[in-house]
Amino acid sequence: MVAAVTGRRLLVLHAHPDDESILTGGTIARYLAEGAQVQVVTFTLGEEGEVIGAQWAQLVAAAADQLGGFRIGELQAALTALSPAGGPVLVPRFLGGAGRWRDSGMAGTPSADHPRALAQADAAELTAVLAEEIVAFDPQVIVTYDVDGGYGHPDHRRVHEISRRAIPVAAEQLGHRFKVYEVVTQRSALIAGLAAVDHVPAGWRRPAVGELPSYPDDQVHAAVDVSAVYAAKVAALAAHATQITVAGSGTEFVLSNNVVQPISAVEHFRRVTPEPVPGELETDLFQGLP
Repeated sequence: MVAAVTGRRLLVLHAHPDDESILTGGTIARYLAEGAQVQVVTFTLGEEGEVIGAQWAQLVAAAADQLGGFRIGELQAALTALSPAGGPVLVPRFLGGAGRWRDSGMAGTPSADHPRALAQADAAELTAVLAEEIVAFDPQVIVTYDVDGGYGHPDHRRVHEISRRAIPVAAEQLGHRFKVYEVVTQRSALIAGLAAVDHVPAGWRRPAVGELPSYPDDQVHAAVDVSAVYAAKVAALAAHATQITVAGSGTEFVLSNNVVQPISAVEHFRRVTPEPVPGELETDLFQGLP
């Protein structure tokens, strides 16, 4: 049964296709299942991603440079997996339209200097375009990245920077503020998830201590239980096959670096606005809203 559409609106901002599933796949699926309107805005096509396996390896930027277009299809498949059966299906939405800004790749690489790279884009233009997106959707809740973008990727940092610029602009135009969260990994949850991994497939490895970024528990302000939509989250991760390999157990995955990461049934966030209450751990991003 599809839940009746409510007045709740959640805007989720991400840098590349696959980030939505890795970081917030369960949250997206849960709120869609509960009848909320969810909009996922992706800033680039992920053109500079490394490809897992041989089948699509020649699509990379250094060869055919067709990976970005291919990843649109993966993103659509992932969003379909996250959408409730029998209900409306999310479709990819890219900031400024598909291909307007390009994946910058990692810092120090030639791709970071590409004239269309997100890292090179005019901040004022990015801010204006994102503010327009926010105003048009008018969400109560916005999810973005922390200052380091999770792991330091220039595009993730840019999403954080431009979000912090655009959100106040949109709030002024709409005449109201938003609940704003940064998606993070809770340290104790990461430790527990890694401890629960009882089999590491051949070619994969466990992360070194501190290799996967996380936040101390007392800096986490919301924990969203996504166990009811866990299967949808796993399916969404698997849809990004050029970037992600899901273990046969359905409880772990790796990126092209083959470092094992647990698939959590709880997703965690830091609250930016309103100011979080010390010691309070929300279980609903809409908590406290009418």
